[in-house]
Amino acid sequence: MAIRDVLVYPDPRLKQISSPVTKFDSALQDFIRDLNDTMLAGPGCVGIAAPQVGHFERIVIVDLTSKPKNPNHGKLVLINPVIVESSGEKIGREGCLSVPDYTGNIVRAKNITLSAYDEEGNPQSYEMKGFEARVAQHEIDHLDGRLFLDRLVCRRSELFPRQNYAE
Repeated sequence: MAIRDVLVYPDPRLKQISSPVTKFDSALQDFIRDLNDTMLAGPGCVGIAAPQVGHFERIVIVDLTSKPKNPNHGKLVLINPVIVESSGEKIGREGCLSVPDYTGNIVRAKNITLSAYDEEGNPQSYEMKGFEARVAQHEIDHLDGRLFLDRLVCRRSELFPRQNYAE
């Protein structure tokens, strides 16, 4: 297990589209452990996508276990995730490990239905709403070479320097 280096904007690799996972083997399990360790090392991090560490396969982790007031499915490893349905819209503030100095207001679907595979290659389906839906959409965007910066409501008025709070 290892903490991997996170690619930071404007690294051009963040624009790369990721390929589907085709092998559910021990190498995949090892990578998922590294990806999880990297996510846990990020302060307040609730999700991470494989491209953020320079691994261009369709793998994300969404983990809202630290946010019990938000309805969620716990920690999810989503492989080859696809949003099959979405509804509603809401503007919300987002940040990103790959854009450490800024946050921004983004429009996302309020509710999504997502299909994906788990770490063992079993098909799964999830109904997500609110913050969990937002996090999943944010991470899936990374798989398609998109950052929250690409979805800002307005670059001039909706991009903010990140506030760093002493703990």
